Amino acid sequence: MKHVGNLTYPEGARHKKKRIGRGQGSGRGGTSTRGHKGQKSRAGSSIPSWFEGGQMPLNRRVPKFGFSNHRFRNNFQVLNLLDLQRFIDSGKLDPKEISQEILKSSGLISSGLPLKVLANGELSQASNFIGIKLSASAVEKIQSAGGSIA
Repeated sequence: MKHVGNLTYPEGARHKKKRIGRGQGSGRGGTSTRGHKGQKSRAGSSIPSWFEGGQMPLNRRVPKFGFSNHRFRNNFQVLNLLDLQRFIDSGKLDPKEISQEILKSSGLISSGLPLKVLANGELSQASNFIGIKLSASAVEKIQSAGGSIA
């Protein structure tokens, strides 16, 4: 009968740990499974995964040229007029006054990056946009709907 005090693992579930370097009788004495000679047989050897054995490394072989704008670019959150109109139609957003704080509190955008509204879609109500960056075609569509930009 099994009790908490005498529980054991089933037969074959566990096996003894490989004890390396414990003499010839262990079957893993001598070189201790490291083979003969070479850098990897020595104590303290650790070779980085990118090391190519002294060959010219890949990151130095590949030519480097051109300019990357990655460090200097401005990232924006993008919001289309289509998404804005959907939120207005659902009643989650008041079309009279639209600012980044109002859009953030309504859950349409997240915090962090500045916002830019693009002209994908149509706007049916007149809306007043305050402190939001807009594309030129979005400005045209907003003004044609009777809206204003401040």
